[in-house]
Formats: sequence, C-alpha cells, structure tokens
Amino acid sequence: QHMKTLVIHPKDVSTDFLKPIYADIKSKTVIVKDVTAGRLREAIHTHDVIIMLGHGCANGLFNVAAVGKGPYTVGHELVEELRGKQLIAIWCNSDKFIERHSLQAMYSGMFISEVSEALYCGVEGTQAQVNESNDAFAALLGKAIVRGSLKEAFTSVKEDYSTLASTNPIAQYNSERWYLNS
Repeated sequence: QHMKTLVIHPKDVSTDFLKPIYADIKSKTVIVKDVTAGRLREAIHTHDVIIMLGHGCANGLFNVAAVGKGPYTVGHELVEELRGKQLIAIWCNSDKFIERHSLQAMYSGMFISEVSEALYCGVEGTQAQVNESNDAFAALLGKAIVRGSLKEAFTSVKEDYSTLASTNPIAQYNSERWYLNS
C-alpha cells in the first residue's frame, strides 16, 4: 500500500536543518505557510503519515508562519484528526503533547537545536557541535524513514545518532530524549 505523507514544517530559517528529514520522501505534501485551519485539518485527514517539525512546547507545534490559526499549528484541537495516523513529532517537548493525548508516534523530548537551548538545559556545547548534531540527526532520520517502518527508523536513528553522542554532548542529550510508542 502506498503511504501518503504530510509534512507540517512552519517556515522558519532556524529549523531549515530539518528539511533532509523529508527531502527523499516520494509521495508527500509539504505545508510551510499560509494555510487555513480547515485546509490543515483536511490535509491531515487525507494522509497516512504526518511529520510535524519546528519549534514548540508541551502544548503543541508553534505557529510561526500562519499555518492554521492561534498560537499553535498543531495543538489539542487537532488531536482527534491525528489519532490513528503514523506520526513523527520533532519539536521541543513534543513528548509531553504526544503522551498527554496518548498518540502513537516517533517523537522527541526537549531537543537542543541551538546553543541557547543547550545553555538552558545545562549542556555545554559549541555552535559546531550543535550543527553537527542537527545535521546528523536530520540526515539519519531522513534516510531511515524512506527505508522502512517507523519502528525500524526509530531503532536505526537511535543506534546511529547515539554513536555521535559518544563524542558530542548535544547529540547525547537529544538521543536520550528520542521516543517511540506504538
């Protein structure tokens, strides 16, 4: 069966490093800006895999580019649409959102993608280490998604990214906050 993938990645130069995650997916719709709440809901409804990327918090994926309405592009009002879909959620503290709503997903906890976030989390890391971590994570996940199931992708990223974690404190922090519930 052919899976249709929806990528929700609000346009934001500080999260451009995430683009390799979906670059090689063949059948995809990418939403980056200027989408009504109704169109967003309809897009979720007609796709099998939903990839949600960007900045966010425990309440959802931040709305930085007029995707949907209100402060969140993906918030509690979309939970029922997301239920039963294969979800990939990568934003800071998406774990709180996913677990609170009992959604099935591959997802991140607090995820350091900037030096300021590293400092906030008490992790010492340089811009070079942040870049290395960001680029490695996105590339690994992008390759893993097109190869197999979410479970296989999760395991593959967990193994390969934690190799980098042995020399990179940012990757170490993030790899300890990489989850799958199915």
